[in-house]
Amino acid sequence: MSEKSKTVKGVRYTVVGVLVVVGLVMLGFINKLSSPRILNEHELQTYGAYELPIPRRFSDFELIDQHGESFTKHNLEGKWTLIFFGFTHCPDICPTTMSVLGKMYTGLKPEEQENMQVVLVSLDPERDTPEVLSKYVPYFHQDFIGATANQYVLLKLATELNVVYSKVPLGDGEDYTIDHSGNVILINPYGHFHGYLRPPFEHGSLRVALRSIQANFEH
Repeated sequence: MSEKSKTVKGVRYTVVGVLVVVGLVMLGFINKLSSPRILNEHELQTYGAYELPIPRRFSDFELIDQHGESFTKHNLEGKWTLIFFGFTHCPDICPTTMSVLGKMYTGLKPEEQENMQVVLVSLDPERDTPEVLSKYVPYFHQDFIGATANQYVLLKLATELNVVYSKVPLGDGEDYTIDHSGNVILINPYGHFHGYLRPPFEHGSLRVALRSIQANFEH
């Protein structure tokens, strides 16, 4: 083989080698961009997300969902769950929170949606029947779940998940409202109380925080 041929062959090998290295670097860069950003505790809190030091177990329960079906702790296993305690007659914080959760959920990838569910637990079982919930909850997203139970079940569940609420009469009549916490409760795929999200909520920030928590949990 002539020196010229050797030189040409060497240049080709060099070019191929450079292209391979560049390709690997680009693949690594693309993978990094597509991977969830892992936030530390302080960063998560700036996004309004708080993880418990140790996820907490809580008692079993039985609610009735908008289809009249039983909804128990078993329904929380196998995927992440966001639980918001509110009621359909709520004039402000409930529709606002549910709307943001709807935008957050809509912005997830299909596989992320399959791994997450959003549940509105009504604190007003007297007015929020399954029929009422079936009309209210899908307005925010068709995948969302609405459920309620008697006051004893609700009080026990809310207490174990650090949710405070109280029924407040309005005027001298029978009308009333319900004052309640604005946090969204985060349940992990084992069905354990994993943490909570504090308002004010922004759908983009919620996605960033939740993706970080999920990616870190999987490791």
